[in-house]
Amino acid sequence: MSQEIGVIGSPEFTTGFRLAGVRRFENVPEEQKDDELDEAVSSMLDDDEVGIIVMHNDDLDHLSRTVRQTVETSVEPVLVTLGGGAGSGGLREQIKRAIGIDLMEEE
Repeated sequence: MSQEIGVIGSPEFTTGFRLAGVRRFENVPEEQKDDELDEAVSSMLDDDEVGIIVMHNDDLDHLSRTVRQTVETSVEPVLVTLGGGAGSGGLREQIKRAIGIDLMEEE
């Protein structure tokens, strides 16, 4: 089972995670997101040590259709997005995908 958390995003986004001890990260400056984000995400997806990938929700818009589809359907590593209007419904779906059950299932 993969143990590492990986963070992808702008240097400002990844810095807090790095200070908290996250060792796997890919810095992609804002001006290079359209060119380098797909490569950074693909590289992190291929890293067998990474079990969770954290990205800013707004960065999903910069991914190509193929890479975005891959991360949205990936079970391991699972993608968790933060900020930018990622509502509880999105987080709920991410948790459901990660553990296989809906913890908040309505009766």
